[in-house]
Amino acid sequence: MRGKGGRQTIRDLAAMAGVSISTASKALNDTGRMGEETRQRVKRVAREIGFRPNALAQGLLSKRSFTIGLLTNDTYGRFTLPVMAGVSEALVDRGVSVFLCAIEDDPALGQVHVDAMLDKQVDGIIATGKRVDRRLPIDLSDVPVPVVYAFTEGGPDSVSFRSDDAHGATLAVEWLKASGRQRIVHVTGPEDFFSVRERSGAFRAVTGNGATVLFGEWSETWGRDAVDRIWSSPGEKPDALFCGNDQIARGAVDALRERGIRVPEDVAIVGFDNWEIVAAQMRPPLTSVDMDLKELGRQAGLTILALAEGQPVEPGVRTLPCRLVVRQSCGVGSPKTEKRR
Repeated sequence: MRGKGGRQTIRDLAAMAGVSISTASKALNDTGRMGEETRQRVKRVAREIGFRPNALAQGLLSKRSFTIGLLTNDTYGRFTLPVMAGVSEALVDRGVSVFLCAIEDDPALGQVHVDAMLDKQVDGIIATGKRVDRRLPIDLSDVPVPVVYAFTEGGPDSVSFRSDDAHGATLAVEWLKASGRQRIVHVTGPEDFFSVRERSGAFRAVTGNGATVLFGEWSETWGRDAVDRIWSSPGEKPDALFCGNDQIARGAVDALRERGIRVPEDVAIVGFDNWEIVAAQMRPPLTSVDMDLKELGRQAGLTILALAEGQPVEPGVRTLPCRLVVRQSCGVGSPKTEKRR
């Protein structure tokens, strides 16, 4: 039993599941009152026959387009791609599509893309970027659709998601200390970054206010220079480095190797970001803090969906926990698990 063009219709699905058209629709949309067995039967039959709702018809009935715009100035995709993966994962089963627009740092280009999104009648916009303490170069406060911010600064009374940098730093330092490391130095990025201040503050809270923090750049070169600075100075040397990102960590490991200093036997190394193309390919593979950006995107996707459906959502900043991905660069100390929250 098929509709015109060979495509299964909601009428076909209802007949096969032995329910009314109204019940079939409510079961697929998780609305209405019915037995759980009925709801699951409708969904099972829908999967078996490959039923796909007509998006245009759904949109006309609900006054929704079932599309979400994702706006970013992270042109390299380092942070945006995992966020987008999480957004898509949250929305794909709800029949909602996501399309990405990269605006660099150009306000005019940003306005072009926002206008295009509104022309497509998106149900909402997720704004994301490359820094949690910088806004995108376009004001989204007056757009006529819901907006959620993920890994970028939101406006007043907005809903924003970011990773808990302090929590991630605490995980890293507590792991090193539990593994017997006592002289830990933090080598990180520019101090004017919010994330840097959060991580260094947590580092000092765990190790003591007198612990050494070296601020610099987000680069391998800075990792090498920091090692040269530390080992060229008088005094006792660290037995662990907690690095502000994985690129700094890679530079530090290279500089230590050139000095004949073994990682992790002599100095343990922990990075931040868990950028797998760097962390997993290093020798030794790098222990690193993962900001769980995919989960951050998933939460942002669920929130924009709730707003699009008219559900109330409290404004404010939501911080999501990080996790520590343990590899060989910090040795095989006391804890045994590979991922710690």
